Amino acid sequence: MIPARHAALFFVALEDIAGIAPFGGGHVNDTFLLTLTTGEERILQRINPEVFPDPALVMRNLRLVTEHLRTGNSARADDAPPWQPLALYEGAGGDTYLAEDGAAWRLLNRIRGGHPRQAIGTAQQARELGRALGYFHRTLASLDSALLADTLPGFHVTPRYLARYDQVQTRTEDRAGQESLFCRQFIEQRRATASLLEMRRGELTSRIIHGDPKVANFLFDDEGERVISLIDLDTVKPGLLLHDLGDALRSCCNPTGETPADPERVFFAPDLFAAWLAGYRSEARALLSGEDLRLLIEAVALIAFELGLRFYTDHLEGNRYFKVTEPGQNLRRALTQFQLTRSIEHQRDKLTAIAATVAG
Repeated sequence: MIPARHAALFFVALEDIAGIAPFGGGHVNDTFLLTLTTGEERILQRINPEVFPDPALVMRNLRLVTEHLRTGNSARADDAPPWQPLALYEGAGGDTYLAEDGAAWRLLNRIRGGHPRQAIGTAQQARELGRALGYFHRTLASLDSALLADTLPGFHVTPRYLARYDQVQTRTEDRAGQESLFCRQFIEQRRATASLLEMRRGELTSRIIHGDPKVANFLFDDEGERVISLIDLDTVKPGLLLHDLGDALRSCCNPTGETPADPERVFFAPDLFAAWLAGYRSEARALLSGEDLRLLIEAVALIAFELGLRFYTDHLEGNRYFKVTEPGQNLRRALTQFQLTRSIEHQRDKLTAIAATVAG
């Protein structure tokens, strides 16, 4: 990989650079904080070519979406909650630097006062997450989804991930013991659920979705109670709203976070679920159909299962997709999502009643 400084010089003159340092904890792309001599901070990012083989499509989508969000934000009422959209900076030859290793680099604004969280614990924070995703969906509903490319074909198609797992596990020897055995048994027991959303795709609402609306991709203000931006837009594409709702809820309603020390303590919190739905309903209730609401709980469980399946498959393959900082991390991530799936299943009736009351 080329040095970040080399990529930065495509966008900024050498004499204007005060420093470049690794930034954030994303699983896929490489991110750096670029500090200028003026004190201004920007985000320099390398798009992972192993995950996004056609960065031109990623950047085209990003231009369309950020411009639409910027236009929509400028038209908001003066008393609307604050929102800071992402923006691209131009370099010497455009907004994308294509490196010799096949990766693309871009420079983004750093959201002022924006703070990521790995997990939340209050109803107010959950309500804000729901409201923010609802605002995102509602604003992009006026953008023609046909203009966006599918940068990750098959993304959130659970049977595809199951097929990949089947290929990998037949040729991989895993010595992780009881934890790995639990994962294999868990996957087998839920194999029949993998096609749930695909079988009903024609009956469900399709819109422009974020694709990865986990808690860490929302930025909170300094007080930690108000969401002011939604970042990591590489997975934005046409898709099912239930894919986004399922992913957002399985992340928001897990107060232990994505990588807890003890995955067995993971649980899905009904109070956070109710608050998140109330926030989303305040912005985007009209986007959801009756069939979307009917399958909501199943979609949350399915997306948690899907992510666990992806983590476990990546563990078997040697951590090729999701970055790790220690051995066995993707296995523990898989265990976390599987425990979350089980918690949702055990509370299905209670969560269904909440959804009928709050979102119906």
